[in-house]
Amino acid sequence: MVVQKYGGTSIGDVEKLKLIAKKIVDKKTEGFSPVVVVSAMGKTTDELVDMSEKVTFNKVKPDLREKDTLLSTGELVSATLLAMSIKSLNVDVLSLSGQQAGILTDQIHGSARISDINTDRMMKEINDDKILIIAGFQGINNQGDITTLGRGGSDTTAVALAAALSADVCEIFTDVEGIYTTDPRIVNQARKLEYINYEDMLEMAVLGAKMHPRSIELASVYNVPVYVAGTFSKKKGTLITKGDDMENNKTVTGIAIDKNVSKVTIKKIKNQPGTAASILKPLSDQSISIDIIVQNIPMDGYIDFSFSVSDDDLERVYDILMSQSNLEFEEVIQGKGFAKISLVGTGMQNAPGYATDMFNALGEENVEIEMITTSEIRITCLVKEEDVEKSVKSLHSKFELDKD
Repeated sequence: MVVQKYGGTSIGDVEKLKLIAKKIVDKKTEGFSPVVVVSAMGKTTDELVDMSEKVTFNKVKPDLREKDTLLSTGELVSATLLAMSIKSLNVDVLSLSGQQAGILTDQIHGSARISDINTDRMMKEINDDKILIIAGFQGINNQGDITTLGRGGSDTTAVALAAALSADVCEIFTDVEGIYTTDPRIVNQARKLEYINYEDMLEMAVLGAKMHPRSIELASVYNVPVYVAGTFSKKKGTLITKGDDMENNKTVTGIAIDKNVSKVTIKKIKNQPGTAASILKPLSDQSISIDIIVQNIPMDGYIDFSFSVSDDDLERVYDILMSQSNLEFEEVIQGKGFAKISLVGTGMQNAPGYATDMFNALGEENVEIEMITTSEIRITCLVKEEDVEKSVKSLHSKFELDKD
């Protein structure tokens, strides 16, 4: 069995969708049992979001439950149209919503997490030799309400289904031909990787690579091989799998870029035990991801506390912080226009000096580093978005990532 996922650009119009239909039928002819996950076509989701914001009075934010129900229709359109196309080729096929596929989630509208998958319906249809087309990005909570999984939700759906169905592989088809050492639109010499391990890919995904980190986490936990390739390309893609299954001679695997990052600084908050938790817990309770965290040296019993968030979450972060009556601070400063640039590689764990080399390379380009964070296999710098291109080009050359 194989699970395939096709993104919005792959099925951006009817003609592309018909090409995908033939591709899926060919896979079936080769002896596989395809279970296909689809995103919404083209910019459908963006258009639905725009309508949801325009329909309310006084700039009131759309109700999240209703918004989830609305946004889920984009994937349903893709799934049903693709099923119709395949059916016209005299192949048995069935489209299923997230609910019909048995995808159960928690209660958080807009960024729900999959809690379980009941595979009974899917296995019955697969055993009846049907191709399944599943609407990605969605599920149902224990109250019977439709939920959506947030950005990258269709990737997460595909990997979760591959794990639940014990598929041999999860194939992610997209508008790029695989995973590269960095963004090839920035560095012409960026090299496509034949293999990458889960650990490196998770770090790359967290920082803006083509797959969502939750999908890589699931793949790693359930040992699902994930193959990323171009939808309409015959060139070989990238296999994401366990580190033991490949050679990895490179200390640095790649340079990850995450644009649209904001910096938040809470000025003059009282320094006492539990301060960080009192700031971060309300944010994590709303599934807001915080990455780089910096706390300065206390002055007169007060500190400045800074962290990075995505631009999409900035407004929510501000609202949540201002609503915390137990937090006393002077002001919250918000700044957009930043980006995270990271060296990633499991080989860096036992190799000293890479942080120094990175900082030196950025310094030679007169790039100001706003914040820094590190893990065993990642070094991340927050820089101004306008400095991204020269920073990445310099680092890619410095660490010779264009060479095998």
